[in-house]
Amino acid sequence: MTESISTNDDLRIQTTSLHVLIVKLSLLIILVYLFILSITLLGDSFKLFGKEFAEKIFHATSNPIVGLMIGILSTAVIQSSSTTTSIIVGLVASGILPFRASVPMVMGANIGTSVTNVLVSLGHISRKDEFRRAFGGSMLHDFFNICSVIVLLPLQISFNLIGRSAHIFESVFVGFGGLKFTSPLKVITKPVAHFIIDLTHGSGWLSALIAFILLFVALHFIVRILKSLVLAKVEKFFQRYVFRTPVLSFLLGIILTTLVQSSSITTSIVIPLIGAGVLTINQIYPYYLGANIGTTITAFLASFVTGSGEAVAVAFAHLTFNIYGIVIFWPLKRIPIWLATKLSEMTQRSKLIPILYILVVFFIIPGIILFFYD
Repeated sequence: MTESISTNDDLRIQTTSLHVLIVKLSLLIILVYLFILSITLLGDSFKLFGKEFAEKIFHATSNPIVGLMIGILSTAVIQSSSTTTSIIVGLVASGILPFRASVPMVMGANIGTSVTNVLVSLGHISRKDEFRRAFGGSMLHDFFNICSVIVLLPLQISFNLIGRSAHIFESVFVGFGGLKFTSPLKVITKPVAHFIIDLTHGSGWLSALIAFILLFVALHFIVRILKSLVLAKVEKFFQRYVFRTPVLSFLLGIILTTLVQSSSITTSIVIPLIGAGVLTINQIYPYYLGANIGTTITAFLASFVTGSGEAVAVAFAHLTFNIYGIVIFWPLKRIPIWLATKLSEMTQRSKLIPILYILVVFFIIPGIILFFYD
């Protein structure tokens, strides 16, 4: 009798779990559609702004330092490089933003997204040694991105290194017929996008506002659903096996971030483990590098919707920037690790240092440069 009740309970739990899974997958499909729709609507909305607006954008982003600061500040505010790069893709696809001007903005997005790690580390601030370890782990992602920008931005400005590489990849991709995948997406999103624009009486600003709302909402809940589906399953495997070798750590960073579509989440979840002393910054360094590769998937998804070769090149620019950074700073990992360690040691003297770092690097410096740029 007891066995029968236990079996019935197990079946009931399994049925409930299956129903929950079906609901989550159904919501995920709807949210992915809304994300695709938002990119289509964003591109169509920008086209309504006209030549004068386009010229203002061209002027504002012609300075690569300004473009970098826009990427840092906007991503730090919304704490999502996926959202920032999706918007950049939409701007480039609509012809409002030149491709070359978009590359520094993508670099800035890489720096801006690491603010989430630092904020998570503040949760350990009341415990001295734990906070030192957690803050050092969060800074490692920052310093990898900052070091990559310091080296690669001058090369991009001088030789268009990332732009040229991205266009080579994009031309090969198009040559293999990659953009053919966009046609079904356009078929299901274009009519709805046109319907929304008609409802706004052709208002570019209002249509763009609706597109931004759809983009934020869709990405926010896509990440939440994927997090609930993926992260719980890998937690034990994550702690026991993965960080034994740098290659496994790197691959997990790629796969997990691709599945969750948020490097902020996948990099932040290791901060408590670093703070507790379970992991070291040497162990999680390859994982951070993999997360930087995995996060580029959102830009690719957004670019495929547009059917624009230049938009696909933006996604490849995001990818090649991270690849070049890894090629340089995986062998030279001592540089970002040393910088992160030294700054974390400074927190022993004053707990104001992390807060000042967040304010100065992510908000004050970008804000001042953008405010005084003419």
